[in-house]
Amino acid sequence: MSQQSAHTSFVKQTAAQLGFDYCGIAKAMPLDEDARKLEAWLSKGMHGQMKYMENHFELRVDPTKLVPGARSVITLLFNYFPDQQQNGNAPKIAKYAYGNDYHEVIRAKLNEFLFIIREKTGDIQGRGFVDSAPVLERSWARRSGIGWIGKNGNLITKQNGSFFFIATLITDLELDYDDPFAKDFCGSCTRCIEACPTDAILPNKVVDGSRCISYFTIELKEMLLPQEMSKQFDNWMFGCDTCQDVCPWNRFSKPHSESAFTPIPEILNLSNSEWQAMTEESFRKIFKHSPLKRSKFKGIQRNLNFIKQE
Repeated sequence: MSQQSAHTSFVKQTAAQLGFDYCGIAKAMPLDEDARKLEAWLSKGMHGQMKYMENHFELRVDPTKLVPGARSVITLLFNYFPDQQQNGNAPKIAKYAYGNDYHEVIRAKLNEFLFIIREKTGDIQGRGFVDSAPVLERSWARRSGIGWIGKNGNLITKQNGSFFFIATLITDLELDYDDPFAKDFCGSCTRCIEACPTDAILPNKVVDGSRCISYFTIELKEMLLPQEMSKQFDNWMFGCDTCQDVCPWNRFSKPHSESAFTPIPEILNLSNSEWQAMTEESFRKIFKHSPLKRSKFKGIQRNLNFIKQE
């Protein structure tokens, strides 16, 4: 076995030991086709008020701009599918936010991952990203053979569906590359398109981010939500899982085993009225390590008042 192949085996073994469910490797190179698609998407204003998506365009489509001399892009998937569900009266929260903030949990694993690789291979350069930089994670996941991008814009794996966090490690370490995932197993299925409460999923795998419930409940900072969207949120208070919940491939989802993602009891059980009665002090204490803090107390109250109209 060559040193390159030995390093590749070590990288994949280490990823599994750290709890990652998938590890794929692609050659670091400019994503020209993705660049064209992203440019067209932005030009149509489908990012809404997410102006940060317009920034650092060249970094998003060329990994060597993020890590000079980059040779490999390692994509890692971490399962977050919960073994518990919210009760029927609770305002709905996307499953990724049931437990602690994934940024903190997975960033720690990525840092350890890079440290272990350096111990084995020497002084390599590398940077890990979890939603923290302009990286087209799903494109790299497809290029590294992990899965395909569905009509809802999510990365889907044939074995376990789509309830995964995606992490990316760009490095100048030369590794063996996996074959890209060539087939699209969505076929003629349109369940996600038909089920989307706000008609945000368009044909040809285009998602209008400016119509997505996740955009309105998390990204949009204005204190008034557009009245024309009234009665379309289907009781979603933070994020939305509708397109994943109806996806046939997610019948293969298996519960995660990460203690940090254990659901916060209040998320599973509080009713709309109990949420509305919560004080800001309680919110900060209960959700100190939760993704919900991104919307802040005022944003959660805004969302609650909006879905209450439904």
